[in-house]
Amino acid sequence: MLHINNSNKMFFLFTLFFSTMIAISANSWLGCWIGLEINLLSFIPLMSSPQNLLSSEAALKYFLTQSIASTNFLFSILLSLLLTKNLLPPSLILILINSTLLMKMGSVPFHFWFPNIMEGLSWFNSFILMSWQKISPMVLLSYCMNFKYLIYIMILNVLVGTIGSFNQASLRKLMAFSSINNVGWMISALMTSETLWSTYFLFYSMFLFVACFMFYISNIFYMNQMFNLNFDFFVKLTVMLNFLSLGGLPPFLGFLPKWLVINQLILDDLYMITFIFIMTSLIMLFVYIRVIYSAFMFYYTKLKWFKLFFKNNLIILIYFLSVISLLGMILSTFFFI
Repeated sequence: MLHINNSNKMFFLFTLFFSTMIAISANSWLGCWIGLEINLLSFIPLMSSPQNLLSSEAALKYFLTQSIASTNFLFSILLSLLLTKNLLPPSLILILINSTLLMKMGSVPFHFWFPNIMEGLSWFNSFILMSWQKISPMVLLSYCMNFKYLIYIMILNVLVGTIGSFNQASLRKLMAFSSINNVGWMISALMTSETLWSTYFLFYSMFLFVACFMFYISNIFYMNQMFNLNFDFFVKLTVMLNFLSLGGLPPFLGFLPKWLVINQLILDDLYMITFIFIMTSLIMLFVYIRVIYSAFMFYYTKLKWFKLFFKNNLIILIYFLSVISLLGMILSTFFFI
């Protein structure tokens, strides 16, 4: 976890946030590329840790994949500048640029690095990788979209994210495939409007923050740890509410962004895609319920000698966000009349 008193880490965290601002506010493709490069070089020192060899391995893997994506991105933008429209169809260049950005964010079919790297990260770095690191590629993707190509990509995202999350014992890998699933939803939101995308992204980041924070304070990384620890009942309840919200179950706030996306897909007459999205969302909900089930049904296998001491005092904030998650859908009906 990131330490506030570590000035090096704080500096790299600042440049990480700053580089995203550079990438999304640049007025040329080269400026966007520079922003992405600074972002990559800021995140690697945050990932690597001398105590953990897995994180160093993950940092190296991340560097290699992102370098390939950056090189391809630079190549494709130079190609689009050098070649006139008569020599090469612009749609092909768009597919090239889109593919490099999809690789940057860990989307299907360039997703193979994503779960592997997640496995070697701390919960704080996992949260950054699943949320903040998706902002700049997503915004750049909205500048040049090949709609026919991206429709197939978003369908593949929800399918692969759902199928991949089965039989995962590791919670980090489960969250990684959940992220891939949500990327499909975010791309479909992005194809409509940036406002819809930013709404979905904010809600998703909130639920992700609660999940990662709960796993961090209780020091949990695998499914079987959910039922052999002496949890506080409210902690388990918070995890349950958050997972159901992340899955998009109607009474919870997590259903609202998915509802908005589904509504837009129906308005665009994309009924088949809507059906696929809803069905995969239901299957993801089943996967989340497996995690909840292991936490609640094995509640009585307590270890009397084990006490769980929370490492942070932000638990009040988490409880507050859980209450919003539970009651937010009721409150949101007042704004969508």
